[in-house]
Amino acid sequence: MAIKYKEAKKAMTFARLKNSPIPARKMRLVADQLRGEDIKKALAILKFSPKEAARRLEKLLLSAIANWQAKNESDDVEKANLFIKEIKVDSAGMLKRIRPAPQGRAHRIRKRSNHVTLVLGNNKIN
Repeated sequence: MAIKYKEAKKAMTFARLKNSPIPARKMRLVADQLRGEDIKKALAILKFSPKEAARRLEKLLLSAIANWQAKNESDDVEKANLFIKEIKVDSAGMLKRIRPAPQGRAHRIRKRSNHVTLVLGNNKIN
């Protein structure tokens, strides 16, 4: 049982983005568009998206592709039919700030950030 798990983990390719200073809610809007797409289509979606989250996810996807190439040096990316198997966006730590408000009060500002995990899979069509 443990051997199968190790083999599966070795075959899996992923990349992580930690402490991205964008709220997880905004990042999920872009991440939901990518889930299950092949990498060519995902890169096209990210390239033409006007959101800042798309720029960060594009770099993350390119990093995951580079990680796949490092593991599979003899294979070609074009023939591998890679797709985004899983993409998770989790909230990270918050920077808490105080903004002065009228009549001696203060309002709290929460600057949110997130962690993203992107897992690539491949469709082996023979």
